[in-house]
Amino acid sequence: CTDEGATIGHLHDLYEGFFLAPNVTGMAEKGMIFAAALFEKMGLNVTPAWDEKRSDIIETIIFNDPEKMVKFVQEVQKNSPIDSFVTPEAVHMEGYEDKIIMAAGNFVSGSTIEFSADGPIRPPYAVYMQGGLTYAHDKVAIINSVRDTFLTKSKV
Repeated sequence: CTDEGATIGHLHDLYEGFFLAPNVTGMAEKGMIFAAALFEKMGLNVTPAWDEKRSDIIETIIFNDPEKMVKFVQEVQKNSPIDSFVTPEAVHMEGYEDKIIMAAGNFVSGSTIEFSADGPIRPPYAVYMQGGLTYAHDKVAIINSVRDTFLTKSKV
């Protein structure tokens, strides 16, 4: 029965989500494989490696440099579809020992399947990047973020 209860008027959205979920998850995973390969080629440590078996859509990138880490997270935000004008800053947050920096210009706040990057400001300066809704966006955002983090001069 579809004319009563918690799903009234929302079953279409539910079924659409089930239909799109495998493709969206695959695109997020593909984006992180691309990121792993690019960062590995740049000489950074990544987990998992681009050719390793995956069980998640999270890619860990070790920057070993707090300034590069922060700059990269800020560039991820600049390349996000929502709130790209916001500049993330490292701050103390309840429940964390160290300052945390987070980039998440997402359509749904707190989404677990949208492009984002975050990490604690402590050695080895690891960023945890999550694949997003489309491979095309992940790839463009990653390339732009890498270019603007590593290939442009700092404005200090």
